[in-house]
Amino acid sequence: MNKYSNILLFVAALFFILLSSPVLLNSEAKAAKDELTIGITLTIGITQFPSTFHPTIDSMMAKTYILAMTRRPFTTYDEKWNLICLLCTKLPTIENGLAVPEKTPKGKRGIAVTYTIQPQATWGDGKAVTTDDVMFTWQVGRHKKSSVSNMEFYRSLYKIDVKDKKTFTLHFDKLTFEYNAINDFQLLPAHIDKINFEAGALEYKNRTAYDTDTTNEGLYFGPYVIEKVVRGSHVTLVPNPTWWGKKPSFKRIIVRVVGNTAALEANLLSGSIDMIAGELGLSLDQALALEKRHGKRFNISYKAGLVYEHMDVNLDTPLLADKRIRKALILGLDRQAISDRLFAGRQPVAQNMVSPLDWVIAKDLPPYTYDPKSAIKLLIEAGWKNIRKGIRYNAKGEPLRIELMTTAGNRTRELVQQVIQSQLKNIGFDIRIKNQPARVFFGETVTERKFTGLAMYAWISSPENPPRSTLHSAYIPNRDNNFAGQNYPGFINKEVDQLVDDIEVELNREKRKKLWRRLQQIYMEELPVIPLYFRASPFILPKGLNGVKPTGHLAPTTLWVEEWNYK
Repeated sequence: MNKYSNILLFVAALFFILLSSPVLLNSEAKAAKDELTIGITLTIGITQFPSTFHPTIDSMMAKTYILAMTRRPFTTYDEKWNLICLLCTKLPTIENGLAVPEKTPKGKRGIAVTYTIQPQATWGDGKAVTTDDVMFTWQVGRHKKSSVSNMEFYRSLYKIDVKDKKTFTLHFDKLTFEYNAINDFQLLPAHIDKINFEAGALEYKNRTAYDTDTTNEGLYFGPYVIEKVVRGSHVTLVPNPTWWGKKPSFKRIIVRVVGNTAALEANLLSGSIDMIAGELGLSLDQALALEKRHGKRFNISYKAGLVYEHMDVNLDTPLLADKRIRKALILGLDRQAISDRLFAGRQPVAQNMVSPLDWVIAKDLPPYTYDPKSAIKLLIEAGWKNIRKGIRYNAKGEPLRIELMTTAGNRTRELVQQVIQSQLKNIGFDIRIKNQPARVFFGETVTERKFTGLAMYAWISSPENPPRSTLHSAYIPNRDNNFAGQNYPGFINKEVDQLVDDIEVELNREKRKKLWRRLQQIYMEELPVIPLYFRASPFILPKGLNGVKPTGHLAPTTLWVEEWNYK
């Protein structure tokens, strides 16, 4: 089959996708648009459906995006990358006396940090948000079988003193440079979910009310509550009558999931959705093309940030345990060409997990560039000398075959996959593509380390975020810890463990930057992950929608949804 046949097949397939995509009829689209015009309903398009609605189990942007409209973290970073209070009344600092360095019972250097919950904070069923919820959340997080994502936060938080129903002091067993950032301390409603947890921690993630009773108003305390959930399709949110903050403008927000990004664009143009979330929507190349054709219909902006597109390597696979193979993979990829041709050069090539926008980036480390000759040399040294029909084989007759997985329906990722497959075939790799729906890929395959080769997806982090959960050897998901932790490659390196520990407790910026440099150096040498690029996220908004402020980091725009309005 020649290249022109391939092009025809691709066009035919794309045409079929567009025809078979869930696009509303013109009359329905007009009704949706009329509702937006008078500020009643806002319909948002995203590409993934959450694997769970529990705030602390699994890390998935689809869940974060939706839940940010229904709850508030104690602290977060704003669009200027400054740490601020949301659920607390005042940000504790050593200077204002609300954070006090202390010695732990074991003689370590720790800190006591005092927070006060917003006085009017109330769950959607009218129950006050109190320190009872603080203590229950800590109980869940501390349990080794609860499957929470950020295990280290709860391990370090060894004691809580309750002053009253709204004020409490957290005692941490180490004094970190982020001592007052408790972004991951996501409160759980003790009056609803405690009975489910106490029935058995191991099964809690399957029993939690967040998934068995998702529309229960008592699970939420933000501007909105979840009114309806259609699994795999959409989530409907309505204003929370007990919300203590500014009254939100929209009477209904619908988050509609369209897993295929070409179909997502078609839904936008038809009017069945009003906007596409930058956090989980179109890729840069699609947005650039859309802007050329339909830019006058929408407000389109681009936010560079901390979205790290990469391929996790399963280091338990014997083939990939050989560092020479991992280096051959990155040297055999022309990542700059991928950025230039697919993204107009607007998405910088990643050399490691630290964004070029982050102040701790080690700019002096020699970068990986496209070098197929060196890649081939490494493969030959590793024993992959024989070539048959373009594929390398070892002395046992085994092919140089690796499975590459990502989220099905994401047109850009699938296109990048095809480019990777083609480039690596040029040096003898047989890359087999196998994709899954996002809820399966993230809910099981990645989380439980079921992928055998490479898993391509993106991490979204906060500024200067120590990669404890993704690189520290104590956070490899397994059956013993009920698949908690996010070290999906299974990376084990004692020096990296120590560097992560040291970075967290080093308050001197210059000393901390040196530690960060060494961490990046090891990362680039060991390659537990194949870096691809840092994404620029396009936000496709209807004209007249105001107040949406992209952050460029982990905190989604929906954390400030009450500021959104349509004029």
